[in-house]
Amino acid sequence: MLNEFSRSELLFGAAAMQKLQEAAVAVFGVGGVGSYTVEALARGGIGRIALFDDDKVCLTNINRQMIATRKTIGKPKVEVMRDRILDINPNAQVEIYPMFYTAENADTVDLSGFSYIVDAIDTISSKLVLIEKAKAAGVPIISCMGAGNKLDPTKFEVADIYQTSVCPLARVMRTELRKRKVDSLKVVYSKEPALTPLADEANSCKNHCVCPPGTKRKCSVRRQIPGSNSFVPPVAGMILAGEVIKDLIK
Repeated sequence: MLNEFSRSELLFGAAAMQKLQEAAVAVFGVGGVGSYTVEALARGGIGRIALFDDDKVCLTNINRQMIATRKTIGKPKVEVMRDRILDINPNAQVEIYPMFYTAENADTVDLSGFSYIVDAIDTISSKLVLIEKAKAAGVPIISCMGAGNKLDPTKFEVADIYQTSVCPLARVMRTELRKRKVDSLKVVYSKEPALTPLADEANSCKNHCVCPPGTKRKCSVRRQIPGSNSFVPPVAGMILAGEVIKDLIK
């Protein structure tokens, strides 16, 4: 029967589409990378999607995040993303968790019920905890390395973390994962050397914070606020989603 996923079925087949419908994918981080991952998963036919993010849409998100518009500024990202998923596929099961995943609250989240986990978090400590917990639960996970301060979306590659190069975040992650005896991790990373953001007091979040009221983790507390754009993070997000879907239908 003709349906919203008919064009996908022409490539994957009915059995594969059934697998996707029965799959449950958790996405941690619904920002410049994660929002595009979720979009592609929803349009790919994933039947159950869980969203983890405590942030609200900010004015400065508009240049790169799927869910950021003038109408959504100040709204919780997981709620806006949920509504978008259901507009795409009303039959999808969407779970939202307005939380920042850390070592302190990780045990409140049962990862064992998911078919796949996507790490689109931008904090190293949280990425490490999530990876360890996913490995312990026996759930496949794919992790995104640095997408900020980049201009060339063609430099992304998919590899095991121990086969990566150039990316500073991947280098730190390799070191920390060795300490934790994690022997493999599928990642999306860029071989493009990171640029140094241009210093400009006129548009710095350090001095002109526009985060919505109630924002707990403001950009202004970061040591350095990365530059980004409308075409690099989305490509990383799409690659993540593509790898998840391909792995689920193997």
